[in-house]
Amino acid sequence: MIYDFRLGISKEFSCNYLPGNQERLLIVVDELHAQANQYDYLMHQGFRRSGEQVYRPHCKACHACQSVKVMVQEFTPSKSQKRSLKKNQHLRLVKSRTPSEQYYPLFERYINELHADGAMYPASAEQYQSFLFTHICKQYFVELYDGDKLVSVAVTDELPSALSAVYTFYDPDYRKNGLGIYSILKQIHVAQSLGKEFLYLGYQIDDCQKMNYKTKFYPHQRLYNNQWHIVPSPSYSR
Repeated sequence: MIYDFRLGISKEFSCNYLPGNQERLLIVVDELHAQANQYDYLMHQGFRRSGEQVYRPHCKACHACQSVKVMVQEFTPSKSQKRSLKKNQHLRLVKSRTPSEQYYPLFERYINELHADGAMYPASAEQYQSFLFTHICKQYFVELYDGDKLVSVAVTDELPSALSAVYTFYDPDYRKNGLGIYSILKQIHVAQSLGKEFLYLGYQIDDCQKMNYKTKFYPHQRLYNNQWHIVPSPSYSR
């Protein structure tokens, strides 16, 4: 099914990922309250959400942002990903539909201790609420526990054909556990168990080193020139 949407274009502002570049967004103006099917369609066109706002990069002279989605039913973990699974096998996974009061203190520590140089520093309860949650679709909260201690939360949108990884935050004391990668592996597992086709990972920018983890999950698809292109697993050992 094809939908029609009203779109607007933002003003230009400094790009958070490529210093010296200017960024602008194509923004969906229509209300998408409880419209998971429409959001699924928009995700397939390269859109993404921040809170209730659905947008896609629409820069004048740059096309570096490319949507990435993992083909979860064909996914095979690499050697390094298998090591991550083994290293963190003691962590207990809980798939929740309801956010917990424990989330914000964990989010606050994560932002303030690990991302003090980022756009979301300092963390605030208002920012946390407006950024992570939505009425557009249902959500899963993929929680990881070390015993009874909550150590990580992956906020995940549920769409008819896919899951979308919105944001992961974790206890800074567990930084060496590589919980960002491990949480993606667990989201892939959840998507597989739900019979979904894809896990969306957001935008990839090849010249932004901190984003390159997104392309290490094979096979995946990347959106460029308005078409999705399959990137198979490389033949060499990873």
